[in-house]
Amino acid sequence: MKELKYLNKYLKKYWVKIFAGILITIIARIFSLVMPSYVNKSIKAVENYIGDSISKSEAKDVLLEYILIIVGAALLSALFTFLMRQMIINVSRYIEYDLKNEVFDHYQFLNLNFYKRNRIGDLMNRISEDVGQVRMYAGPAIMYGIQTLTLFVCLIPLMFIKAPTIAFYTLIPLPILSVLIYQISKVIHKRSTKVQEYLSTLSTFTQESFSGVSVIKAYCLEPQINAELRGLAKEGKDTSMDLARVNAWFFPLMILLIGISNIFVIYIGGKQYINGEIESIGIIAEFILYVNMLTWPVAVVGWLTSIVQRAEASQKRINEFLTEQPTIKNEVLEPTPIKGKIEFRNVTFTYEDTEITALKNISFTIEPGESVAFLGKTGSGKSTILDLVSRLYDVSSGEILIDDIPIKKLNLYSLRSAIGAVPQDAFLFSDTIENNIRFGKEDASIDEIIEVAKKAVVHENIIGFSKQYNTILGERGITLSGGQKQRVSIARALLKDPEIYLFDDCLSAVDTETEEEILANLKNASTDKTTLIVSHRVSSAKNTDKIIVLEDGSILQEGTHEQLNNSEGYYKELFLDQLSDKD
Repeated sequence: MKELKYLNKYLKKYWVKIFAGILITIIARIFSLVMPSYVNKSIKAVENYIGDSISKSEAKDVLLEYILIIVGAALLSALFTFLMRQMIINVSRYIEYDLKNEVFDHYQFLNLNFYKRNRIGDLMNRISEDVGQVRMYAGPAIMYGIQTLTLFVCLIPLMFIKAPTIAFYTLIPLPILSVLIYQISKVIHKRSTKVQEYLSTLSTFTQESFSGVSVIKAYCLEPQINAELRGLAKEGKDTSMDLARVNAWFFPLMILLIGISNIFVIYIGGKQYINGEIESIGIIAEFILYVNMLTWPVAVVGWLTSIVQRAEASQKRINEFLTEQPTIKNEVLEPTPIKGKIEFRNVTFTYEDTEITALKNISFTIEPGESVAFLGKTGSGKSTILDLVSRLYDVSSGEILIDDIPIKKLNLYSLRSAIGAVPQDAFLFSDTIENNIRFGKEDASIDEIIEVAKKAVVHENIIGFSKQYNTILGERGITLSGGQKQRVSIARALLKDPEIYLFDDCLSAVDTETEEEILANLKNASTDKTTLIVSHRVSSAKNTDKIIVLEDGSILQEGTHEQLNNSEGYYKELFLDQLSDKD
């Protein structure tokens, strides 16, 4: 259970409720122990009546009194059992809530390399299925564990006090059961881990299949995907059946051993009664009730073992992520104002996952309010520059300064709050268009949203929908075309009104006329704002204050449109090619 030690901080947080739940559990079990002894007394009263020790009316009065005590104790036991569940099961829900929030918060702090190494389906499974398994440990396992322990502590000494010989023979099967449970639990732990890993694989497969359903349909891959799913389903069935086969041993073994205990009670008790070693046959009935009271606690030991083993396996998977530390850390707690000056000094950057060096010892300076375009072939390092400016990655060597301050010495949230980024692959949420634009400014009015939508030249498209700005988008904005998604994303950045704009080839899916209109609006909106534009089109770059051409991670050319167009090189060739294409 070493992995489950991580939950101790939550158990301490809710210790008052847990302690109250444990206390109530003990009280409920004590009341449940009243019934067997009074059943014994009731049988003894009947024996006294048969033996003419008491009269019929006295026997009736005694039986009525005992019945009322039994019923009253049962009702009180039921009441305290209800309160017990309200306390302990509720605590498990609180812990589930806290743990899910902790895992999700931790996910958000981890850097992009983490998401490149791990699949979305696996991340989802750990925050849902795995946390659910851990909740079973924090609630039902604790509750039934305390119930079982309380019953053993109270009942076993009571049995030895009343009839030591019968108690001894009755409890003989329990150590055997304990050894069997210990051996089986080790197997359960291994197989539970495999089941949880399979569920992550299945979640990943289905999530990718649903997200890529358009590609699957376009390439007629339905039979292949179905075959792969059948293979996964068979693997899951086999894995779950392996676990079920082990679990299936618990209840039959327990029922067998409890049955043996009942036989011992009847045989040994009957023999002692015949020999006059016990006063009443009611003691046999009392012990049979005791044995049956032990049936569920003993049976639940196996179930609890399974729950704990599953929770251990799940918490281990959760801990693997919780112990992973983000490489991008906020080292400055105080807010730092951002004006917009950006400087790269001999910056080199290599991606950890691919070991590709995207930037090689590049240096440049961008003054506040200046607009700079980055051009170059695919893989030249253009988008990497934008990622480094927003500190999604840290440089491998060299230094980036914002307002003459090293980027690591800026408050990370102040830096990112001062940036309005528009990626090439625009991501929109499954919400209304209005809320997707408002994502850039939570308190924005509808008039502000319409204004920026007009600047992004997407307003006319939006009002063409039946619900206009209240149109609900599909997953990842699938309701919109590629160009519409890019323009909604531009509107979102404009609404934020940041100090630094980062446009990553965000007009690649729009036609040239719309592009020119958007660029004109962007130029007016980004006056006095530092603007970095990544593009493959000269039309997006020619009106910027500076153009930097990259090749294989190095700066190939640098200057204004006029300067670069008047000298031979990559930029002039690209300009002439695109000019002829436009003509």
